[in-house]
Amino acid sequence: MVPDSLWFEIAIVSGIFAIGNILLGHFEEKTPKPKRLAKFFGTLGTICCLSYYFGRPTAFVVLSLFLLPALYIHLIDLPKKGINGWTGEPKEKYYKLRGWEFPNKES
Repeated sequence: MVPDSLWFEIAIVSGIFAIGNILLGHFEEKTPKPKRLAKFFGTLGTICCLSYYFGRPTAFVVLSLFLLPALYIHLIDLPKKGINGWTGEPKEKYYKLRGWEFPNKES
């Protein structure tokens, strides 16, 4: 039995973000913390509002659609650019793609 409160949506979205950060957090290591928090709370707010106003099935369909760009990037786009979509290696290429400065090991 699935509960009727929005806590179910909060748990699902939070779980997805937790697992994503554990497995793929290295892809966001230089992203500012406020931006990462905004992404989480924006997604959570969107899913909760959709669930409240349009029903849980609609909210979970939209949540599934949010995952499609991530799958495309990690499974298709990054490998096309010579970057492993699971590990983000070689790091130099990935940092350049994101516009981040790669740390110099010569110092």
